[in-house]
Amino acid sequence: MDRLQALKVFIAVAEAESFAQGARATGLSAPSATRAINTLETALGARLFTRSTRRVRLTDAGQTYLGEVREILAQLQAADDMASGSANTPVGQLRITCPQEFGRIYVAPLLTDFLDDHPQVRADVLMIDRIVNLVEEGFDIALRIGHLPSSDLSAVRIGQVRRVICGSPDYFAKWGYPRTPGELGSHRIVSSGSTTALNEWRFGPDGSQVVRVSPRLRITSVAASIDIARRGWSLCRVLSYQVEADLKSGSLQAVLEEYEPAPLPIHLVHVEGRRAAAKVRAFIDFATPRLRQIEGLC
Repeated sequence: MDRLQALKVFIAVAEAESFAQGARATGLSAPSATRAINTLETALGARLFTRSTRRVRLTDAGQTYLGEVREILAQLQAADDMASGSANTPVGQLRITCPQEFGRIYVAPLLTDFLDDHPQVRADVLMIDRIVNLVEEGFDIALRIGHLPSSDLSAVRIGQVRRVICGSPDYFAKWGYPRTPGELGSHRIVSSGSTTALNEWRFGPDGSQVVRVSPRLRITSVAASIDIARRGWSLCRVLSYQVEADLKSGSLQAVLEEYEPAPLPIHLVHVEGRRAAAKVRAFIDFATPRLRQIEGLC
């Protein structure tokens, strides 16, 4: 097996944390994938994985090597695309990452339309509520909600969202409406996100007013917290796009809107700017006007 194929096997095994799954992703047998990694480790004189009966994990050396290999293979693919003329034609694998609910509501239906228009493009989408390193983890595009730190990445702003507190009409009929953020202490609250996060909610245009809340229930699923609020058990605080349909239908009502902090910007982020691959430029050009037209993101 040549070195290039071995590097592809290495990436596949690292991503799957499994020799068997990594082998399937590259069209090889598990023994062939294992031999490729063993040969690679021998050539490098370093162990890339720790093996157990249940999982395969990268060593520290393997983690560093993974980032370097991904960048090298991405550069090689770009060179191949340029030589073959595909730098001007959207082709190949497009890897996108975005928040879970945003991906479900907006990215998935938009992406199917994009793929219909570009039959030579395939797409992998990672919907996850964390910041993904595009270069180190091998992604082409990320949709980010929030203010962006300084970086070498290119970004296109496509809208904004608000942080809203909402509850159902049944909840308000039973418990009443909070009139100020300070009154939240007497209300039932379900919080979503990390169960270890500090429950400090910021209010006001600059976020300077801080209110510490004590949720009766903490849950990692945003969708579940919205469903609980929809059934009248509690209030929840989520991003406006996540409850846009509920607010329109009246199944949920927003409160304390006059105390909301400044909206959060939404960007499509990618690497290489104008030198980006045709598939990346095509998706940015396709998605930007469509996302900007969505009422809940204006």
